[in-house]
Order: sequence, then C-alpha cells, then structure tokens
Amino acid sequence: QVQLVESGGGLVHAGDSLRLSCAASGRNFSTYAMGWFRQAPGKEREFVAAITWSGATTYYGDSVKGRFTVSRDNAKNTGYLTMNSLKPEDTAVYYCAADTSVHKIVVVERSDYWGQGTQVTVSS
Repeated sequence: QVQLVESGGGLVHAGDSLRLSCAASGRNFSTYAMGWFRQAPGKEREFVAAITWSGATTYYGDSVKGRFTVSRDNAKNTGYLTMNSLKPEDTAVYYCAADTSVHKIVVVERSDYWGQGTQVTVSS
C-alpha cells in the first residue's frame, strides 16, 4: 500500500511558476513509478508527466513539454512537478499517482494509487 498526499497548489498569474510535491508513505515507494495527472472542470483527466522508479526516464504530455519538469527524491519519499510559464489552460486539479508500471501510467493512464489532488489556478 502507498498513500500519496499532494501539496503546493494555489492561485498564480500567467507566466508564473509553481512546484507541486507528492509525499508518499508506505512500503517501497522507491520501487514505484510516479505520475502526475490533471483534471479541469468539465474535461477528462489528462496525463501530465511520469518518472520511472529510479528517476532515469521521464515522460510528458504534449501540452506541458518544455514547461513542466517531473522529478523525485527517493530518500525523502517525495515526488515533484515543477511548472514554469503557467497558462490559464493549466488550471485544474492536479493528482499524483504511483504504480509499479510506468507503462500503465503513461500509456494506459491508470494507476493503483492516487493522491487526493491539489488545485492549481492560473489567472490571465
């Protein structure tokens, strides 16, 4: 079992930066791939980014490539999503996820474990 808690969301202006954190508890977090998803009101959940258990490989959705960076610190059992050049269309609830399979997160867009979400609002 893995429990995930996101933090760091808030209200920012377009062009600003924000860093989300995902604190994990439970066993063997360092063996899980981690992902970030988002869901805006009235829209489907969207894959944002993912990182393998070692941190060696990262994946990004097309809409955030070049602006967002996913990272992790296994010693702290924490994952991060650094968001730069934020746009109003980035407004959504952001969820972190953990699964033993990065393929499941990136391709199937599913995960065994989810956080409760954190709201990010970008004003124009």
